Amino acid sequence: MHKHTCLALLIVSIGLGGSFAQAAEAERGSTLKDQKQVAVTIYNQDLALVKDSRTVALESGENALAWRDVSARIRPETALLRNQSAPKGFYLIEQNFDFDLLTPQKLLEKHVGRKLRVIKTNPASGVETSEEATVLSVNDGVVLQFADRIESHPPGRLAFQTLPDNLRDRPTLVINLHTADAGSQDLELSYLTGGLSWKADYVAELSAKDDRLDLNGWVTLTNQAGTTFRNARLQLVAGDVNRVRDEIAEFSYKSMPMPAPAVASAPRMSEESLFEYHLYSLDRPTTLADNQTKQVALLSASQVPVKKDFQLRGADYYYRSSQAEIGRKLKVGVFVEFENKGHGLGIPLPKGTLRVYKRDAAGNAQFVGEDRIDHTPKNETVRLKLGDAFDITADKKQIDFQKVAGTGRYNYIYDAAFQIDLKNAKSEAVVVKVQEPIPGDWEVLSESHEHNKEAANLAVWNIPVPAEGKTTLTYRVRVKY
Repeated sequence: MHKHTCLALLIVSIGLGGSFAQAAEAERGSTLKDQKQVAVTIYNQDLALVKDSRTVALESGENALAWRDVSARIRPETALLRNQSAPKGFYLIEQNFDFDLLTPQKLLEKHVGRKLRVIKTNPASGVETSEEATVLSVNDGVVLQFADRIESHPPGRLAFQTLPDNLRDRPTLVINLHTADAGSQDLELSYLTGGLSWKADYVAELSAKDDRLDLNGWVTLTNQAGTTFRNARLQLVAGDVNRVRDEIAEFSYKSMPMPAPAVASAPRMSEESLFEYHLYSLDRPTTLADNQTKQVALLSASQVPVKKDFQLRGADYYYRSSQAEIGRKLKVGVFVEFENKGHGLGIPLPKGTLRVYKRDAAGNAQFVGEDRIDHTPKNETVRLKLGDAFDITADKKQIDFQKVAGTGRYNYIYDAAFQIDLKNAKSEAVVVKVQEPIPGDWEVLSESHEHNKEAANLAVWNIPVPAEGKTTLTYRVRVKY
């Protein structure tokens, strides 16, 4: 658009805040002013169920009802309108979702081939003059045909006399319905929509001895549905709900940068079972503004017992061939785990990210790691990998490998021997869990420390390593394929 071209929308007899009478004379509009209650149930997979209750004045017989401020990401095929006050003689005939929204550019596009007026102001006298023109094109600017010429980027204001059909200032569902009674009636529109999502976020603080933690859970809500849900009754469903995937992409209202979270003061949410899922309900209404991220409290727990362990995990490929040195200063993972019970816990935990902090000597909380947790029922174990230990390392090598028997690839027998040097630079002793996934039919022929067979293909050694010291694990394994 040329910088000297000003688009002034001169709409005759049309109120943008109400129904579009010029576009559809018989249309009856319903806005958020009619809304009595709205309930929003949000699922994990960019899906929400909206129930919008309004009181609307209808005429007896057929009505064209423009239900404004629905979600711009509504799935119109899921919409269901019910009459709660006068259901007798009430039925639906047709519905249309108008998602082509009013903007200066859209207004120009709808006027291609149609007439408008160009208003110019004399800079010296201030006198305005107008001239009629036909819109020829709006690609990379405006091209107008006047009575005696064609101009591109004409100076002045463009005045439109009418609003094209189906061009709305807000996402609107137009419903043709029949009702037997005239007057105000209580209607409820329910529909599925995208653009609403939620996730759980957890913040934990470890004790000085790493044996307990305080845990707070938050629900982070994001609304990019193209409308605001005021004083909504909010519920959240945790679980993997099966959905049929549409081949056609959903309509998109607009893409906006994610704002900073607005933290809301809220009590703990209540929880209940729903089919094979879990339903969380906020016990007070909350407003979900368009293009807003909000947080509400989910849970709070204190002094939860924690177990910390160090883990070195191997691989199965070096049991099949000669490997020599496998690695020096191998990283040893740091894990913490706790039970989802007692101390303020015990409700099913929705999947999300759990971030862990610990206070330093000066009393300042420092970030020490994070991990994702899956949906976790009550009484189950939550296990987190927070990172790799700085002061605990391992040197690992294969000290022997022999082919004992076998003539084909499916009847080989191998003997393999390994040495793992575990080093601890800490001022306190630790225990390192060495986990070795061993393939095939295997047995341990000899070992410096006793192992546990925790699974069909997993041998585990719990190796104590003294403070500022070293412990060496050696073992020999026979593997049959």
